[in-house]
Amino acid sequence: MAEVLFYERPVPLNRTAHKDLRLKPIPNMKFALNAHSVPLTGVEFALATRDMPIVFAGNDLASAGPVALLGLRQNENLFVDANGQWLPGAYVPAFVRRYPFVLAEKPAGQEGDDFAVFLDEGYEGFNANEGDRLFNEDGSDTEMLSRAVGFLGEFQQHVARTRWFMEQLRKHDLLEQRNISMRKDSPDGQGGNVINLNGLFVVNEEKLRQLDEKTAQEFLREGVLGWIYAHLISMNNLDRLGQRLGSREDGEAGASRN
Repeated sequence: MAEVLFYERPVPLNRTAHKDLRLKPIPNMKFALNAHSVPLTGVEFALATRDMPIVFAGNDLASAGPVALLGLRQNENLFVDANGQWLPGAYVPAFVRRYPFVLAEKPAGQEGDDFAVFLDEGYEGFNANEGDRLFNEDGSDTEMLSRAVGFLGEFQQHVARTRWFMEQLRKHDLLEQRNISMRKDSPDGQGGNVINLNGLFVVNEEKLRQLDEKTAQEFLREGVLGWIYAHLISMNNLDRLGQRLGSREDGEAGASRN
């Protein structure tokens, strides 16, 4: 997973260096404006499938993992407007909600737990005067920080489960590469352009139906089938994403005329 997406200056959380640091809530998600996709864990599929396409992306099949497709153009998130407001009612992936904290793997050979908590010192909500403290006077975690770290731990567990899920898809050869082309009409109605989404993987439904009974039962018992069908159903959101892009292009065209 692209662990440091959004993070301008990720540094390890330090009880000494950050003893006076406070976190002031910022009522926008401008940090996610340029993310056209974010990693997604399997437990999120059921909620995400209502709003966004769930596909598998990577440099190759071995590295592919599930992502929520948030835009159709590079560096554009169609779920966040110019003011940084997320589309009302739409699901916000956990990858986004955990910001400005993140768990990152420690370098090999370093003592302690396998993962360390990092924070983005570039986040505008961090300061020394306003908001919730990260540490109490005695150096212990505040309730706010404990909740944030707990969320990171749960997220990492879901990541591990999702990796196992991907192993099953590869083991049974269920993924196929697919290049998706979408034709977009221009705002003025004169012609249009084609958007190509390359390097994506989807589940091959024919191969899914050919699974032997034992594997199908295991997939059902372990929840794999539910995740697969959520992914397949979510592909219908590609058209909705295209409509959202069309609306944004109309707005851009109107602004350029004014």
